[in-house]
Amino acid sequence: MADRVLTQDEIDSVFRRFQDRRSENDLSKRAQAYDFRRPDRIAKDQLRAIHLLHENFSRSLASSLSAYLRAYVIVNLVSVEQLSFLEFTQCLPSPTCIVALGMRPFDGNAVLEINPCLVFPILEMLLGGTGKPATNKMIREITEIEQSILEAVYRIILHDLKDSWRQVTNIAFGIDSHETEPSLLQFLAPNEAVVAISLEIRIGDSAGMMNIGIPSIVIKMLRQKFDQGWSNRRTAASDEEQQRVLRLIRPGQVQVDARLQGPTLRLEDLLQLNEGDVLAFDYSATKPIHFLVNGKLKYFGQMMAAGAKRSLQLTEPFHLLD
Repeated sequence: MADRVLTQDEIDSVFRRFQDRRSENDLSKRAQAYDFRRPDRIAKDQLRAIHLLHENFSRSLASSLSAYLRAYVIVNLVSVEQLSFLEFTQCLPSPTCIVALGMRPFDGNAVLEINPCLVFPILEMLLGGTGKPATNKMIREITEIEQSILEAVYRIILHDLKDSWRQVTNIAFGIDSHETEPSLLQFLAPNEAVVAISLEIRIGDSAGMMNIGIPSIVIKMLRQKFDQGWSNRRTAASDEEQQRVLRLIRPGQVQVDARLQGPTLRLEDLLQLNEGDVLAFDYSATKPIHFLVNGKLKYFGQMMAAGAKRSLQLTEPFHLLD
């Protein structure tokens, strides 16, 4: 058989298939760009755990501030993300209310910032006012006297923050210093990564943001405790949360009724009743009595005698008969 000569198109096709196969096996095509300005990136699962942790913190803080300010307070977790310290400070208003937080036994500081549009209504409420937002928003630095008035609010925030972080580790949050200008914060390098937690706080008609910045290096040091201890402590935290909710609702009151749910009578017939008339309801003495809580059927029961009084013995829940 004579040797077959390949055409130029066939040769080009072979080279193209070879180059495509080599590009598929080229690991550089699948590599992800690494940002050397952010060497402290933390895993997404750890960010999710921090998100869940601060959701518990927001619920606890709403209850604590409501009791202290004697007003209805709503706290919503807005976001949990990782930023450079420079980006974090650039997102803060100026002037504002900032405190540097110590994190014993860890080195370094975290940042707690409360927007002025939230600080001044809180100060007004603590001084006996209504706390309603003014028509002209007040933009100024807070005074030393106002700082001292806010100390009690800081203690409440840090107490609930410590309780929330106890699910992972014990951190003693404390105030190291006060600041009003974000650009003057110097305890972290501009390119150092922080985990930024943003919460929206609503007190009546007033609303504002509270931001917390925690150095990522501290979060990375706790990675093992997040992985090993979070799932084990979630059940205990859930039990503690249930006990806390139970303590909050224990003083509440509900209306209970024991009713003989028999035949009904029209109002027209009721108005025509006269002395000596007999009503036959045809209600069996063995028929269960309905036990209602706030107007909703919850249990069935039977009438019992307790000395000179009548009582109701619950026999079974309503849903078991559905």
